[in-house]
Amino acid sequence: MKKAVLTIALAACAAAAAAADYVALPGGRFESVLPQGAVPARSTPVDVPAFALRATPVTLGEYLAFVQQHPLWQRERTPALFADRRYLIDWSAPTRLPAGASPASPVVNVSWFAARAFCESEDARLPTWLEWEYAAAADESRRDARSDPAWRRRVLAWYERPASALLPAVGGPPNAYGVRDLHGLVWEWVDDFNALFIAGDSRTQGDPDLLKFCGSGAINIIDRDSYAVLMRIALLSSLNAADSTGTLGFRCARPVQGFHP
Repeated sequence: MKKAVLTIALAACAAAAAAADYVALPGGRFESVLPQGAVPARSTPVDVPAFALRATPVTLGEYLAFVQQHPLWQRERTPALFADRRYLIDWSAPTRLPAGASPASPVVNVSWFAARAFCESEDARLPTWLEWEYAAAADESRRDARSDPAWRRRVLAWYERPASALLPAVGGPPNAYGVRDLHGLVWEWVDDFNALFIAGDSRTQGDPDLLKFCGSGAINIIDRDSYAVLMRIALLSSLNAADSTGTLGFRCARPVQGFHP
């Protein structure tokens, strides 16, 4: 009986993953907090091509279906080259979710390698930093709310709250594009995380604590008032691709052909 219930649950998770909700973003001119031009102290607006982004982060239920279908990515089977000792450390067993956790909560303790493999399994990829930053600049009604001090304070308030052992389910209010949970739930991997710093960081300085990061190390930031974004850059830049943390999840992206807003 238990085996039959597990089979039904896994089938439901697999169906949910196959039907993942992607939202099309039109792209456009965008000025990142990171310099994009030849002059480090000044950013040049760049054209972000249209792309599609998962409406919510990947959930525990979706990731459970993935490791069932791809045993290499089950805890204790994944080579150390691709995932550190914290990989899925909160799970009760290699194919059993954390005790008390909802399958609709975002998966965390996943390495960059594992996140990329998941996205590839649904013909997608991890978003670039520019794509993530572009989507995350929007609030519920504006595509770029970064100049609004009230919006900045609201985003920053999440970083001031202590981390919770059990994360809530995904599905917060959509922003202007229809994307949810870019702020206030988990940090997120991006494809080019290791190219965010222009100078050396903790990975090249022999720092024994790879998860230690500091906002003051994020050099050449254009808009230093965007402290919440700066913190994400500093965290991602302190990691290696095999690292996992209890607050870091991910979502996937896809190209969009012929999209018109």
